[in-house]
Amino acid sequence: MKKILICLFTISNISAFAQTKKNCCSISSTEKFAALASNEKFAASHPDPLPFNFTPMKGEMITFQSPDGKKANAFLVKANKPTNNWVIMIHEWWGLNSYIQEQAEKLYNEIGIVNVLAIDLYDGQVATTKEQAQKFSGELKDARADSIIKGAISLAGPRAKIFTIGWCMGGGWSLQASLMAGKQATGCVMYYGMPETNLNKLKNLHADVLGLFAKKDDYIKPKIVDQFEKDMKLVKKNLTIKSYDAVHAFANPSNPKYDQVAGEDAHQAVLSFFKSRMN
Repeated sequence: MKKILICLFTISNISAFAQTKKNCCSISSTEKFAALASNEKFAASHPDPLPFNFTPMKGEMITFQSPDGKKANAFLVKANKPTNNWVIMIHEWWGLNSYIQEQAEKLYNEIGIVNVLAIDLYDGQVATTKEQAQKFSGELKDARADSIIKGAISLAGPRAKIFTIGWCMGGGWSLQASLMAGKQATGCVMYYGMPETNLNKLKNLHADVLGLFAKKDDYIKPKIVDQFEKDMKLVKKNLTIKSYDAVHAFANPSNPKYDQVAGEDAHQAVLSFFKSRMN
């Protein structure tokens, strides 16, 4: 009887471990970031953004339909003449604020004939403190974000060449957006975002990827970036990595820890990456 009980106890433990491992491995990259964002140390590592004043010169806020039946918001900088080049821009965990709108117009002005659509995953909410950002990012559901992104892809149209770019939380969603765009996806830029680890998903990626990361990032760590490189090689996808001797969110001027040299170098890399893949 004692041997039987020991055997049953062991089997039960193995089953529980297997189930835990299965649950762990089934967590999506966006859920991993959400879990990370709930970490108090992670939130504390994000200083509240400095005031950033910007008055749009060309772009404007619009609404569009998302597949879940709801309306979605975005800041659109429309090209002066018809073009199939579309950049879907995805904000940091702060939301679609003035800085992101400025980046949309800046990218438009420097690239030329392109439509830049900065989407709003928070449905109108914008954080000005790390506590608000932690709350908003924690409340964001994958299903709603997926629907907003799919609505943006639909707005661009079936002939659009889709490019994506995002920072921090938006960096991870930039990769997810390129995956959703299917064969329309052409180029993806990730600024210190959570990489996708599911090889079956990465196999379906059509876009080339430019990853811009920070060596002093305590959360999207260099070992995570290294694994992303290995995974992309395994599935034979094009990935270019640039790692800077900087901290997380180094490219944002409203970040008190902004690194101007690294930020400008990264920006020039983005321009080169996008321009070389546009008509």
